[in-house]
Formats: sequence, C-alpha cells, structure tokens
Amino acid sequence: MDNQAPARTGGVVHDVDFTLLPDLAVRPLGGSVIWADDEFFAEKENLINPGPAEYRPSTFGHKGQIYDGWETRRHRGRPGDDSAIVRLGVPGVIRGIVVDTAWFKGNYPPAVSVSALEIEGYPNAEAIAERDDWLTLLDRAPCAGDSRNPFSIESEKRWTHVKLIMHPDGGVARLRVYGEGRPDPRLLGLGPLDLAALENGALVIDCSNRFYSSPNQLLYPGLARKMGDGWETARRRDDRNDWVRIRLAGPGLIRLAEIDTSYFLGNSPGAARLTGRTTDGTELELLPRTALLPDTRHRFAIAPMGAPVEEVRLDIYPDGGLARLRLYGELGA
Repeated sequence: MDNQAPARTGGVVHDVDFTLLPDLAVRPLGGSVIWADDEFFAEKENLINPGPAEYRPSTFGHKGQIYDGWETRRHRGRPGDDSAIVRLGVPGVIRGIVVDTAWFKGNYPPAVSVSALEIEGYPNAEAIAERDDWLTLLDRAPCAGDSRNPFSIESEKRWTHVKLIMHPDGGVARLRVYGEGRPDPRLLGLGPLDLAALENGALVIDCSNRFYSSPNQLLYPGLARKMGDGWETARRRDDRNDWVRIRLAGPGLIRLAEIDTSYFLGNSPGAARLTGRTTDGTELELLPRTALLPDTRHRFAIAPMGAPVEEVRLDIYPDGGLARLRLYGELGA
C-alpha cells in the first residue's frame, strides 16, 4: 500500500497529510510529560505512549475504571482548567496536532487548547508551569469523545514544549504532535553529525510503501528494541523495489553509512543502495547495490564525493524491513 508523502516546496514541507510526519512528542523519541495539575484517575505519562490506547471493560482499580490515557477528577469548586506539559523529544516546527480521546465517552473534555514555548537549558517542571509567556497554537477548539481530533497548526517557529489544556477537565488518551525536527543551532558543527537524524532536522519526504510501519522510524535515535521499531514494507509481487527519500539535516559530506537490519530475520532486504542528490539536482552514487545480512548493523565507508548532498535515496531490494539508517558526516562543503 503506497501512501502520499508530504510535498516539499521552497525548503518547507507542507502538510498534505500532517500525520505522515514524525510525532515529535512520542516517548521513543525521548518525549516526556513533565507536569500536570491533576492526574487523579489516570497518569499523565500515558499521553505520549506509542501505539493506540487500549481498553478493557469492567477493569477497576481503587479509583475506578482503568483508562489508558490521562484523566483528571471532576471539578467540584475547583476553578480553572486542567493542563499537562510535554517536553518534545525532538524540538521543532509543529505542523499538526491530534488530541485522541479514544475510549473516553462520558468523561472527555468538550474543548481543548494547545500552547507552546521554546525554552533554553533545563529549568525544572514547576518553573516551566509557572511561566506566563506561553504562545497559543490552538485556541479552545471543540473536542469530540472517543475520537481522533486533528488540528492543523500554522507556525514556522521552533518549539521545545507544548501545553495541552482541557476545558474544564476529563480524559485524553493520546497527544500526537506532528512536525519537523529543528536542532539547536549552537550545537551544530561541534563534532561528527548524523545527517539523517530526526533530532538534527532530517525528514523522510517520500517513500514507496509504509504498509507495516512508518519510514520516519529509520531516523529515530538509539537502537531499535524490536522489529516494530523500524520501517517495513509489504511483500512485493512485481519486479520493482522499495525505496525512501530523506532530506538531510542540511547539505553535507557523508563519510560513514550505517544500515541496520536488527530484528529483521526472515524479512530483511537482500541488498541496499544509497544515492545522494546535490543542491543543483546532480545525483551521486554513495553506496552501490550491496548485499545485506539479516539482523546486522552494517557499516560502510563512503568515499568523498567533493560536493555536499542535501537529499539521499535509500533503495532496498526487493522489499523488507530496516531498523535504522545513520549517515555520519559534516555540514557544508
């Protein structure tokens, strides 16, 4: 099954479907729910768990039905609204937000708001919660119960934290914050850089197939922990092959490529090829078609090409799954 990927014009990815972009807040990317004013019925940390919320009927704890989400108590003389703050795993530009109220039917918030901040350093959660300079991205929008509530965001600013506000209380299963990573520019150029890392600003801009999982997971930090942490395509029944195109963190020279097939045993690709594209559209072969092994972290030296590349295409033959792709080098010529 082929899906349409975000279109890119003038260096900006536009949200043909913003949910195809990476979720900058999800836990495997390092996201964290650092504060909430109330979590009486269900813990705030559930908001950013990967995967859909689960529900088992008539499963009661000492505080009532157990929900896979964040749920606050009913307001009884307590003024104001309930809110939770998420530190993004990958700071960046937000293109869209989904407030998922799955399984919350008689206890969902009738309206929500979302605000954001870009914060330097590492202040504690209480100090962040007390700040009064939060900027509104979504202002008191109606919210349906037991539904995925999507909202497009129009902002080109870089954000590190978002605040979800429920008007006035209730439960939310998941908060998804889709966008593009933007690194701290002060940290760039201080050492070898993974030009294909989401946290450094790389992004999948197109791919042939995302049947089993998102190709954005190729660019996640750290090692995969299971097969589902990578990118896997459907089985091909033709003479073509699958591929993914990646916009790098910036034009750069690639010195080392790592193609990781960890956890893919009977479904790893038989071979792979890497092709770079320079800013003027010239294509350069970085790695010729090379055989791959199952469940292996392959590392390949890349010969200097002389010209920086801004985009890389990874071809796999004929199909299958990969855990991670790393492209180490430096920005600029």
